[in-house]
Amino acid sequence: MGRTIRGLDAGQRRAERREQLLDAALKLFADNGYLGTSIEQICSTAYIGTKSFYELFTSREECYMALLRRTSERLEALMEGAAAQATGNERQEAPRLLAIFVHALVDDPRITKVTFGMASGISESVERQRRTNRRWAAGFLVQLWDRYDGPQPDEQRANRHSVAIGLIGGMFDLVSDWLLDADLSAPPQVEALIDDLTTFYITVRRGLAT
Repeated sequence: MGRTIRGLDAGQRRAERREQLLDAALKLFADNGYLGTSIEQICSTAYIGTKSFYELFTSREECYMALLRRTSERLEALMEGAAAQATGNERQEAPRLLAIFVHALVDDPRITKVTFGMASGISESVERQRRTNRRWAAGFLVQLWDRYDGPQPDEQRANRHSVAIGLIGGMFDLVSDWLLDADLSAPPQVEALIDDLTTFYITVRRGLAT
């Protein structure tokens, strides 16, 4: 049996180091940007040696990818839980879900900067991860629409998915555009973003229903 240190076995210690490195990467990427952050800085901030870093990640890019995936997984779990608790009609629930989505991204400004401020253009792998995230979000919307509209004919499902992809892309672009000049600590600006996203969602949704 492996040694237990501080009550943690080898696997648990490895997972703990991974989280420490991702937390450090989140801080540094938000403060200095992707290109302005080195592996050595991440390790120093996390108080973890570079050897341990390379046991977990092959490169800075892989660390960044892992950070994106962690953020996405947490957001997906949050949104699925919020949708499962929905009790009202779509007009009531859509603004609530959008508010939860926005606050999950902007309440910690580091997440907003790392997710929307720098992900584009880093590499093909990062772009693929971004697209994977958008596909999940589009699928989430289609499931939500199916709940309120009932099952759709097969020929309509592909169209609804395409609309959902476009809607998610537009919403994410609205967040990115808002981020350029926003004061993330100003509640009125956050509420204005939620209102803009809600208006955009309602407009697209009405078009889908016609």
